[in-house]
Amino acid sequence: MAMSRRQRARVIRGAQYAILVLVVVVVALNTNWQRIRAAFFDLDVARGMFPEVITIALKNTVVYTALGFAFGLGLALVLALMRLSSVGPYRWLSRGYIEFFRGLPALLVFVAVGSGVPLAFPGTILNRYVALMLALGIVSAAYMAEVIRAGIQAVPRGQVEAARSLGMSPAKTMIWIVIPQAFRIVLPPLTNDLVLLTKDSSLALFLGSSINQQELTQFGRQALNQARSLTPVLVAGLCYLIITIPLSILSNRLERRYGRGVGAQG
Repeated sequence: MAMSRRQRARVIRGAQYAILVLVVVVVALNTNWQRIRAAFFDLDVARGMFPEVITIALKNTVVYTALGFAFGLGLALVLALMRLSSVGPYRWLSRGYIEFFRGLPALLVFVAVGSGVPLAFPGTILNRYVALMLALGIVSAAYMAEVIRAGIQAVPRGQVEAARSLGMSPAKTMIWIVIPQAFRIVLPPLTNDLVLLTKDSSLALFLGSSINQQELTQFGRQALNQARSLTPVLVAGLCYLIITIPLSILSNRLERRYGRGVGAQG
């Protein structure tokens, strides 16, 4: 007797569950849990990282990310407006910037800012916070500019026409009508960009720092060298999750409230 479509779907689903359980059992039986526990779950090493991992590394990661996001958001708005400008050179400059920095690895930008700026401008000494703000902002602006541009273009044309019919100039219409609505549209993808920027802040280790300026990755790396255990990697990873999981939840809620937005960082 032939099975119905529902019965076939049930059998296929059951087979998939069985394969999953089999894979989990095989992996569990062939894993050396004692070595994993010794490598990743050394409680003495983990305890030795507190409270500095929170009061120094986690705090610095949040500060660096916030500075980079603020600078990048401001620059991205300028780039997005240039991209939509009727002036050709503005559009070309904006597009060139976006394509250039989206194509470069972020690490090269950090090295260029940290080493290239003092070489290009002799006598210039960049404060670490300024250097990180510039490096993170330069990279993130290239991605956020396209998100903001798409958000501006997604604002209904009728809103612009209504504002102009009330006597508002093009500049006032853009500032008071279009941009606020565009940011409401792009809030979810911008929050996703903030999550990605948090992880990019780990590249700060290539700029060097004192102990009080270390972010999570650099702090974890130093603890890893001292402890000869992989536990610091796990602790640093969990601290990143303390930042990124709430941001991801916020992004999902904003997406449900304001719609799917216009896409996230590529």
